[in-house]
Amino acid sequence: MSRELPPIIKEVGFDFHWDERKVWALNIPVEVLPISELTWHLDIPFLWSQPAGFYDLKPSTVLHHPEQYPEEYARTLEADLQYPIDIMQKAEHWVILDGLHRLMKAALQEQVSVKVRKIPQSAVPLIQKPSS
Repeated sequence: MSRELPPIIKEVGFDFHWDERKVWALNIPVEVLPISELTWHLDIPFLWSQPAGFYDLKPSTVLHHPEQYPEEYARTLEADLQYPIDIMQKAEHWVILDGLHRLMKAALQEQVSVKVRKIPQSAVPLIQKPSS
């Protein structure tokens, strides 16, 4: 059963599916970016509420109400900030490919910057999942 993506996810998200393992395998240098360039993600419903949700939970809601979303909050606390957040430019925004929970943890810890890898658009054929 295919579910319709919410309009905000269509607007800010990518129009392709990617394999995180292929993203991780890219040889891209790590940079430091002000966290303020990524915190807009916290107000977009990129998460799924359990068990039947579908892009219906904002990371900021998890951070403000951890008792209501213990699984997502635990994932946030367990996120390993030694790994960079993988991002790609879309229009005027850097959009996360991998690392939303790391961003959430960095925001929770009130960090002013985060480690990122800026994945170029030219890498899309290398990381894209085959169409089904």
